[in-house]
Amino acid sequence: MDVNGTVAEGFEPVRDAFAANFEALGDRGAAVAVYRDGRRVVDLWAGTRDIDGTEPWLRGTAQIVRSATKGVATAVPLLLHQRGLLDLDAPVGEYWPEFKARGKERVLVRHILNHRSGLPVLDRPLTPEEALDPARGATAVAAQAPVWEPGTDHGYHALTYGWMLDGLVRRVTGLWAGEWIAAEIAGPLGADLWLGLPEAEEAAGRTGRVGRIETPEPATGAGPRVRPKRAVTEAYDDPASLTRRAFAAVTPFPDQNDPAYRAAALPATNGIATADGLARFYAALIGEVDGAARLFTPQTLKSARAEESAGPDRVLVVSTRFGLGYMLHGSASPLLGPGSFGHPGRGGSLGFADPETGIALGYVTNGFRKTVTADPRAQALVRAVRRATAA
Repeated sequence: MDVNGTVAEGFEPVRDAFAANFEALGDRGAAVAVYRDGRRVVDLWAGTRDIDGTEPWLRGTAQIVRSATKGVATAVPLLLHQRGLLDLDAPVGEYWPEFKARGKERVLVRHILNHRSGLPVLDRPLTPEEALDPARGATAVAAQAPVWEPGTDHGYHALTYGWMLDGLVRRVTGLWAGEWIAAEIAGPLGADLWLGLPEAEEAAGRTGRVGRIETPEPATGAGPRVRPKRAVTEAYDDPASLTRRAFAAVTPFPDQNDPAYRAAALPATNGIATADGLARFYAALIGEVDGAARLFTPQTLKSARAEESAGPDRVLVVSTRFGLGYMLHGSASPLLGPGSFGHPGRGGSLGFADPETGIALGYVTNGFRKTVTADPRAQALVRAVRRATAA
């Protein structure tokens, strides 16, 4: 596999790991970017733009990053709080009166971000057509009853997270989250990331086709394949489980290669980014990038990565750790170190920052595996960055 791009001296292990992802872990087309202290030190891409095509992946190729979208969208309410426009400890209904229905009067803004609102499912899933209308998703979660007492436990809000966040941002700013990101984050930062792909970018062919890839068999002598625990497998197989219902809040799931889906804005699932755009965003959360001021103040950064939820996750079944909207380093989603924060995308993509080392990473791929929070390809890159920064 021909790997294109550059690495700074000392970061050669990342190039090696990236190449190995194609040779041993089934990557078809992917890119990885790493910043250190606001300076890009890794910028690599390889393979094909489309999972089922032959056109080469280019430096500006972007892909849907699934739940890595959450890490970008989460910055919106945190920045609104930083600007004094949103109280994280206020009831959501204070900003969004309709949300108070069916026992949600005590759901706080904080509960949305730390996955403790008790609203991971919809009693009536949305159709793909309904899901593309942001107002329909917001209306649905506003009318939904919690499945546990808000604030008392946590469980990953796979899809509903985005509609709650979007509805709240709309009522505070008058804009949907994707519009706010374009105006206040991506545009000023010069980052190639979108929540709602503009027509001009669609016409320019910025995105490739994504699809499923199978997990390769381990190489001879590599040991047995690690399989999910039985409880996890059973949860995904049971139509009545919170796990299945959370991921089925849109049924059937939309075609991710449909231009209409890419043009829509679902803050939990359909952000589109280049690897550099994702890494650049996280670099800007923790420091200056090319002269642009950092996005998070020290206090906001401290709040974002302070543990809010930890332990057995009622949706993902495994133990998870969350700050305010961000996954934290742990067994379910290993990042660079204890202070790292970010968000994986189901099946592959990953974005995170580590303030202690000044590292920010973005990885995007067109091949989605069955993994949810810790894809082996992304983890191989994280380990390589850890070796490079420890040298």
